[in-house]
Amino acid sequence: MRRIILSPFLWIGIIILAAIATWPMATNNPTLREELFLILMFITMALSLNIILGYTGYVNFGHIVFFGLGGYLGIYVMSTLHWGLFPAMIVGGIGASVFAFLLGAAILRLRGAYFALATIGINETMLALAGNFQPFGGATGLTLNFRIYKLYGGAGKALWLAFALLAAVTIIAFIASFIIEKSKFGLGLMVIREDEDAAMVMGIPTPLFKNLAYTASAFLPGIIGVLYFFKNGNIEPGEAFNLEMSIEVLVMIMLGGFGTVSGPIIGAALYEEIRSSLIVNPLLQSMHLVIAGLLLLAIILFVPIGVVGWIRQRVPAVRRYLE
Repeated sequence: MRRIILSPFLWIGIIILAAIATWPMATNNPTLREELFLILMFITMALSLNIILGYTGYVNFGHIVFFGLGGYLGIYVMSTLHWGLFPAMIVGGIGASVFAFLLGAAILRLRGAYFALATIGINETMLALAGNFQPFGGATGLTLNFRIYKLYGGAGKALWLAFALLAAVTIIAFIASFIIEKSKFGLGLMVIREDEDAAMVMGIPTPLFKNLAYTASAFLPGIIGVLYFFKNGNIEPGEAFNLEMSIEVLVMIMLGGFGTVSGPIIGAALYEEIRSSLIVNPLLQSMHLVIAGLLLLAIILFVPIGVVGWIRQRVPAVRRYLE
């Protein structure tokens, strides 16, 4: 633990993320806040997905399920039971984790393409379920009453609060990812990634480790879902369980470098900048998913270790500061 606390990489990362968070607050720039909100959200989504994808080697196309489920649970308790934002965030995170734990006991028996296909099916099932579940508003979803924002000083201050909380969650995700990577648990996950059968022979409790990783990867997306839809004021099935976002988060991890801590951060920031540029381009705004697919193919063929792996290979001196 002492080695983790004294790591230069850990403190440099915390300082950089904190600086990003305070930048729009210091300049009181709402436009910058909205841009950085998306970047921080994708960084956290990528870091959490990396626990099961990067460390364990299980490709999860349904990571957005935890984001959507957490969002629905949080918005439901706020709009129906009149709970505050903070309890709603806890409900969203715990609800997503409990669902992941129960689900993981079944689908983590699958491997490779079978697991990946199962996660796609789960996402489509949740999309259909949310669209027909009346307590969640059915196809129209749930909408927050504007009076809720008065508890936080009005809609304007509520947006700043959501951004500040997201920044805190992103820093927590970064610290948790680093601790997992350096722990015996993380080492066990990496052994599973390299050879699951060998891991079982070595005495690693692979079913338990995989399920714990899957459960841990669901908690923060559940919280982010609450913050995102609290900021938007409403939640709908199509946006909550958007398979496209899951694919994009996967591209972010591969772009930055899977199985590393800094890879998802760099990949999310780079991809979001590319995505933002494409969306505002009249000729390419409907092509960003096609380009994402081509980018993923290029990464797998030419730079499978991602940006971080490529830099670490060519500049050994930075390995201590880029893990």
